[in-house]
Amino acid sequence: MAQILNPGFPGSQKATRPHMEPRSPSPAAISSVERKFHVLVGVTGSVAALKLPLLVSKLLDIPGLEVTVVTTERAKHFYSPQDVPVTLYSDADEWEMWKRRSDPVLHIDLRRWADLMLVAPLDANTLGKVASGICDNLLTCVIRAWDLSKPLLFCPAMNTAMWKHPLTAQQVGQLKAFGYMEIPCVSKKLVCGDQGLGAMAEVETIVDKVKEVLFQHGGVQQS
Repeated sequence: MAQILNPGFPGSQKATRPHMEPRSPSPAAISSVERKFHVLVGVTGSVAALKLPLLVSKLLDIPGLEVTVVTTERAKHFYSPQDVPVTLYSDADEWEMWKRRSDPVLHIDLRRWADLMLVAPLDANTLGKVASGICDNLLTCVIRAWDLSKPLLFCPAMNTAMWKHPLTAQQVGQLKAFGYMEIPCVSKKLVCGDQGLGAMAEVETIVDKVKEVLFQHGGVQQS
């Protein structure tokens, strides 16, 4: 289980105890020099979730970044948590952390903590949920509560036939209308054997886009 994040506190470690009480935020403890840029990665149940460890590793190579992951239950099928070297939250953490009215609400603490959200991959199921405002798990609750003044990037990933369905274009358009930024899928031979659009963008492409957005928001220096 994961430990509750302290919004605004850099350097949160991977936790081993689920019920530790969070400290009260102390502005004096956060200097503008030491403050890291917080990136929240959301991962959903597409086979492209296999690339999560590599994606996190490449993001951590960006100086001044702190990364945390929120996963759906289905996404866990495609990677090993031991291969993800950052704090990872799932649905159970939200419910285990909240016992009474004074307890923290994880999806709200996460949206406060994050400066940028990256959903990679965004599968067809979660795409439909987000476009419709459905928030039935930790990840979709974070997205529904997202501060629209902060950047949210999404990387669609699905089978070619699903990508070509008319609903997909409508739903992607709805997310862009919210102000979210699409990192488009690419055409290749998919794991299922089909050839065509639907594969998640390459990790390098995603990281480059994150760097670009961070630079625009003053999060990192342009290299």
